Amino acid sequence: MGQTAMSPAEFEQALRAKGAYYHIHHPFHQAMYAGTCSREQIQGWVANRFYYQLNIPLKDAAIMANCPDRDTRREWLQRILDHDGKQGDEGGIEAWLRLGEAVGLQREQILSQELVLPGVRFAVDAYVNFARRASWQEAASSSLTELFAPQIHQSRLDSWPAHYPWIEADGYAYFRSRLTQARRDVEHGLRITLAHYNTYAAQQRMLEILQFKLDVLWSMLDAMSMAYELNRAPYHSVTSERVWHRGIAP
Repeated sequence: MGQTAMSPAEFEQALRAKGAYYHIHHPFHQAMYAGTCSREQIQGWVANRFYYQLNIPLKDAAIMANCPDRDTRREWLQRILDHDGKQGDEGGIEAWLRLGEAVGLQREQILSQELVLPGVRFAVDAYVNFARRASWQEAASSSLTELFAPQIHQSRLDSWPAHYPWIEADGYAYFRSRLTQARRDVEHGLRITLAHYNTYAAQQRMLEILQFKLDVLWSMLDAMSMAYELNRAPYHSVTSERVWHRGIAP
């Protein structure tokens, strides 16, 4: 006999319990909140995280491409607009570029992706490829790490201005905008998830998918920790040059 599915309330609680593994608990993040990161470490995080921000609309476009439901596509479209922007609102990618400038990076350097570490690139690419191959419900549900996102954005807004006064205040616009956007996205993602996963096996599958997304975020910080905390960037034992690839042209 198969095991009994969790009730919607129990399932939501199981999803929220995954917050124990959110990257807010990673030592690199903890150092950022404690104010112990160097300027180079903050800049490295911003430059690498930009690759993730740049790929969010690609992930969301993949979900929409696989989704036959027009109402869902209409609602999901807002996520792409949030990041790519529209007339009168330049969007989250532009806001992140301004964050990069606020921490002392050159816009051209961020856009070149020369600082994006291989481990970060591989983790983000794995996430986008999952969204392209998975069912639209599975890919949509993988975004539910947003359950924990408002806390992480608020933590940055609370701690960074005091610890890093050299960061220009205009750079915090992205974090402020995501406080409300992430909550809205969570409501939509939860509706899809709680409606779709209604058997024990399906619910366990969804918990694995959410763990995969948590793995992606944690692995990104592992790569940054190696490079910026332990001074073990890729190929550090043979060269100090950034010899890793910047993306393979088609």
